[in-house]
Amino acid sequence: MVLATVRSIGFSQALRSPQEEEDFEQELVDQFALAQIGAGVTDRFVGNERSVIFDFARFLGRPLWTASPSDADRFLTHLRQERKQARSTREGKAGTLARFFDFLIVRYQGDIHALTGYVLTQPIDEFNRPSSSYSPASRVPPSDPEVEALFTQWRDSLPAARKYLPAARDYLAASLWRRAGLRINETVMLDIRDWRPDLGEHGKLHVRFGKGSRSRGPKPRLVPAINSVDTLLDWWFTDVRHQFGDDYLDPDAPLLPSERRDRHTGGCARAGDDALRAGLAGAVERWLPAWRGRLSPHGLRHYCASSLYARGLDLKAVQELLGHEWLSTTTRYIHVHADHVDHAWAVANERVAARLMGE
Repeated sequence: MVLATVRSIGFSQALRSPQEEEDFEQELVDQFALAQIGAGVTDRFVGNERSVIFDFARFLGRPLWTASPSDADRFLTHLRQERKQARSTREGKAGTLARFFDFLIVRYQGDIHALTGYVLTQPIDEFNRPSSSYSPASRVPPSDPEVEALFTQWRDSLPAARKYLPAARDYLAASLWRRAGLRINETVMLDIRDWRPDLGEHGKLHVRFGKGSRSRGPKPRLVPAINSVDTLLDWWFTDVRHQFGDDYLDPDAPLLPSERRDRHTGGCARAGDDALRAGLAGAVERWLPAWRGRLSPHGLRHYCASSLYARGLDLKAVQELLGHEWLSTTTRYIHVHADHVDHAWAVANERVAARLMGE
C-alpha cells in the first residue's frame, strides 16, 4: 500500500510519550474543525462534530488512529443498546466519524503512519454504516382515522396517568407535530414567550430555531396556531404549565419543561428530545400498535402536511407552515389517498362547468 506524502502538522519524529500522542490527536481534531470552518459551517455544527469525535475517543480508550471497523461496531452497538439513542442520532454520529476519518485519510495518512506506525483505516464501512432511515414508504403517515384514534385515546388517558405532567407535556409536543408540523428540535427550543396569542386570528408560535442552512444558522418563522393549536395551548397554559413550577411567569422559561430543575436558574430544565420521542413511542405502542417502531415525530410532520393539503390548504401555505426553503421539498411531504387525484379532477371540472354556465 502506497501512502501519500502530506504536509506535517507540527511533529517531525515518532511520538515518544503519551502526552505527545494526546497532543497529536488533539491537533488532528483541531485541523478537522478548521477545515469545516473554512467550508463555512456554523460553530454549533463544528462543536457537535467535535463532541462526537471525543465521545468515540473516550469509548475507544486509545488513540483515534488505531480505530478499526470492529471498534465502530462496538461503539454503535453501545449507542443503541446502552444509551438507547434513536436511529437518526446513531446515523448522525456514524456520519460524523466517517467524515472525520475520510479527512484524516486524505490529508494526514502519511503523517500518521510516519509518526505512529499505524496505517489508518476507515472504521465506518459499508457493513456497519447505518442505512438511512429515509425511504418514501417509511415516511407515509397513518390514515386520518388511525391518527384520530391514537390522539383521542392518548388524551382521554391523561387524567389517570401515573405521572400526569410529563404525560401531558408529551401529548402537547406530539400534537404540535401532528397539527402544526413542527420539527422536534424546534419544539424542544420553544420558550413561554414564543406563544403570541396577540398575533393573527388564532395566535402564532415564534419558532426561533427553525432549520436553516449550515452557513446561515437557525431560520426563524411565525407559525399560525391553526388546526386547533390555539385551543391546545390555551389548555396547556391554563391547566398544566404552572404545575411544573413557579417559573411559568418567566417568559424565558421552557414551554415544554422537564420535572428536573435547572441548576443554574433554579427553574425547570428543558425537556429533551429523547423524552418527547419516548412519550410518542409509548403512546403508539399502547394505542396504535400496528405502527410500533414506525411512527416518529417526523412522520407526524408528514401527516400534518398531507392532512392539511387534503383539506384544501394550498402547497405554498403548507411550505410556509413547515418552514421549507424549497417548494420541491414540501411536495415530498404530501402523501395523498388513492382517490385524491380523482376527486381533485372532479372538483376542477365542476369549476370549469360552472364558469361556462355563467357565460
